[in-house]
Amino acid sequence: MSATMLLLNLIGAVALLLWGMRMVRTGAQRAFGARLRHFMQRWLTNRFAAFGAGLGVTGLLQSSTAACLMTADFAAQGVVALSVALAIMLGADVGTSLVAQVFSFDFSWASPLLILVGFATFSSSPKKRRRSIGRIFLGLGLMLLSLKLIVASSAPLRSSDTMLVVIRALEGEPLLAVLIAGVLTWLAHSSLATVLLVASLAASGSISEQLALTLVIGANLGGALPPIMATLHGARAGRCVAIGNALFKVVGAMIVLSSLGVIMPYLAMLDPDPVRMSVNLHTAFNIGLAVIFLPLITFSAQIVERLVPEETLPEEERMLERNLGYHEDMDPDIALTNATREVLRMGDLVDDMLERTMTSLREGGDPTDIAAIGQRDDMIDQLYEAVKLYLTEMRREALDDDESRRCGDVMSFCTNLEHIGDIIENIVDAAVKKQKKMLHFSAEGQEELDQLYSRLHDNLRLALGVFISGDLPMARKLLREKVAFRALEQQAAENHYKRLEEGRPETIETSAMHLDVIRDLKRVNSHLASVAYPILEQAGELRTSRLRAEKSGAQSPAGGAWSGREVHSSS
Repeated sequence: MSATMLLLNLIGAVALLLWGMRMVRTGAQRAFGARLRHFMQRWLTNRFAAFGAGLGVTGLLQSSTAACLMTADFAAQGVVALSVALAIMLGADVGTSLVAQVFSFDFSWASPLLILVGFATFSSSPKKRRRSIGRIFLGLGLMLLSLKLIVASSAPLRSSDTMLVVIRALEGEPLLAVLIAGVLTWLAHSSLATVLLVASLAASGSISEQLALTLVIGANLGGALPPIMATLHGARAGRCVAIGNALFKVVGAMIVLSSLGVIMPYLAMLDPDPVRMSVNLHTAFNIGLAVIFLPLITFSAQIVERLVPEETLPEEERMLERNLGYHEDMDPDIALTNATREVLRMGDLVDDMLERTMTSLREGGDPTDIAAIGQRDDMIDQLYEAVKLYLTEMRREALDDDESRRCGDVMSFCTNLEHIGDIIENIVDAAVKKQKKMLHFSAEGQEELDQLYSRLHDNLRLALGVFISGDLPMARKLLREKVAFRALEQQAAENHYKRLEEGRPETIETSAMHLDVIRDLKRVNSHLASVAYPILEQAGELRTSRLRAEKSGAQSPAGGAWSGREVHSSS
């Protein structure tokens, strides 16, 4: 067999190993993801319980990277302290080394059985959990099969002159060997895959024992890189978890590499088989880190926090910190004013989103506008969460009836604006779809959409005015605008149906999209009009129902009801 075919076979076997690991990980996450998170949260009481939780979860997921990202998320949310999160990572690293121990034994005979069971389980039921369990069995079977293929593919490499030159070069340059193994692990996003590959090459005699052990150390270092890259732009607490885990491994690698000659005889005494020596070093390395750093976890967390700089907040977040920094001695009126100011900022963002969205719908989805709309939606979501938490903190204090009512009104309008942002995202999707498929609305249909948007833009400004002033005449006007907008929406839909009956090609092609946009604009207007309800209700100008009276059969006057509430004052 040619060298090219040998290399292709080896690369294919490694790819099959990675795919099998991915199937196990995704199957476990889909079948037990929520339970795994609950399990981790339940056992995050102290460093030792956290160590056990990390070990158990990684044993099931077969990925310390997945466990690290989950832990970083907990730390970013403030669910766990950094010291506890680092203890989880020590357990996760031990867990992945124990998985390597299991796979280092020759279970290749079980591969066909696992694949058969996995396929039968996956195919025999439409239930999500059962299919996910089938994925786990399939993944385990593929992993065992791939390890057998790696051994078979790498055996002929022993006779390759080129391979011998490369191996001799690496054995003379341990730092280069560590670097190569680290890069391979980073690319594979799995130290387990690299360790199993190294063990397979050692089993075939393709690499020496010393080089195999050196590559195992590099794999452990490389396993710390994916979490760092994944949390690079995340919260500081999450970055501390990933960086702290990497620092543990750097310290351990320096100790082991400097004393590898002393360690090798002891590993050989334990088991001289090259495969066992590789996985035993992997396990001993991570257990050693746990023994060293678990008692010092609090001190280690303090060092990591000093090394990772505080976040320099962007202008938007600095404004949130300044305007929504509530404390017990703050005057409730001032606190409500601060929250109102942020909700008004949400309204301005919604206004800009609407304008950009309608422009994209009319002229085509400009990538710059689409990206800007997404950024503004993210800002609205961030503002919504900040205002919600701020008002929740505020309502824990003693508020009078007016302050409590105002607090509820601010929260209600804030929620409606957040919903509007989500609706606008639907319209953006329509704009992108329209451009990709090169569709066009009819001239009349586009004009009707422009009229609806113009009316909606005016109503948004009116709703913000009602929100800030609480003016009763303006609230009445906003509710009348809701009725007018509904009539305009109904007329636009009827006109569209007439064009459909005429068989216009552009109308037929864009029918579903056109009606969806009309419906979404109506939903936006309904959310805006909701700001008027508390004002009219307090003034006693709303009826509670549009239903006929049960006994008299009297019917509420037409044209004055909105969503179950009806203005009955002369306006």
